[in-house]
Amino acid sequence: MTEETVPDRKSALAGHRQRLRKRFMDGGPEAVADYELLELILFLAIPRADTKPIAKALIDRFGSFAEAVSASPPELLQIKGMGEAGVVALKTIAAGAERLTREVVHAQPILSSFQAVVDYCRVAMARQPVEQFRVLFLDKQNCLIRDEVQGEGTIDQTPAYPREVIRRALELGATAVILAHNHPSGDPKPSKADVTLTKAIAKAGDAIGVEVLDHIIVGRKGHVSLKAGLYF
Repeated sequence: MTEETVPDRKSALAGHRQRLRKRFMDGGPEAVADYELLELILFLAIPRADTKPIAKALIDRFGSFAEAVSASPPELLQIKGMGEAGVVALKTIAAGAERLTREVVHAQPILSSFQAVVDYCRVAMARQPVEQFRVLFLDKQNCLIRDEVQGEGTIDQTPAYPREVIRRALELGATAVILAHNHPSGDPKPSKADVTLTKAIAKAGDAIGVEVLDHIIVGRKGHVSLKAGLYF
């Protein structure tokens, strides 16, 4: 018989979980650290194991809560104790965050809450491992008609073609678009190619009455608005 019996370990684990849940319920998100928030999520996916070491390993590996839930399933499975259930739990959180921010964008004219657009783009794209080019198609009231990923590429470039953007705008009856893409390097500073592409799409749109309202570049270090920066 060991000093700590199996029932004792189960009781201690149950007590720890109950205390952490109560602290979260009483104090809200700010009352728990990043690893403890991960613990709370993993409680549901891994009901019989001590999830604190797993949560701390996730923070050690990825650096923060946001980076952990944004990591790819293969990366997450490299963490000792993480199985399919744990991965699904974390990726469900990531998917939920994207849908919440997307609903805010859908709920009102985009120009009345431009920060919501930036927030959505950052949640959806900032931590993607490869470049992704996205177009938000808008109607005459600047309400969102469709949000589409036009292309995905490598870690430092993605194929995007002005004629395809304009063709799709015509199909959808859009009168304006917002372009967005991510920089997996983390630095959102636009490249010469980014500026050239934006100008080409804006020129093509001008010819048929489709306005490019902005081109947003997002990364882990923030975002850049090409319109605000007077790049086009």
